[in-house]
Amino acid sequence: MDPEAARTARESLDLAFHMSNILDTGLDRHTLSVLIALCDLGLNPESLAAVVKELRTEPPPPSSATPTTSTAPSFLP
Repeated sequence: MDPEAARTARESLDLAFHMSNILDTGLDRHTLSVLIALCDLGLNPESLAAVVKELRTEPPPPSSATPTTSTAPSFLP
């Protein structure tokens, strides 16, 4: 990436991150950059926002100290 393009991309991300903080979205810089990249690839921003909201409402997976057993079929006799 050419240095000028990299500088412009960094400044754009800084501005988007600042706006994100003002709007209190709770998105970190990395997550925001991934979402921006997905929009640049043509994904619908409203759909991405809906996915982010949905993921935030899901309860976190239970963490256990014991490993879980796999439910995948065994191919060994």
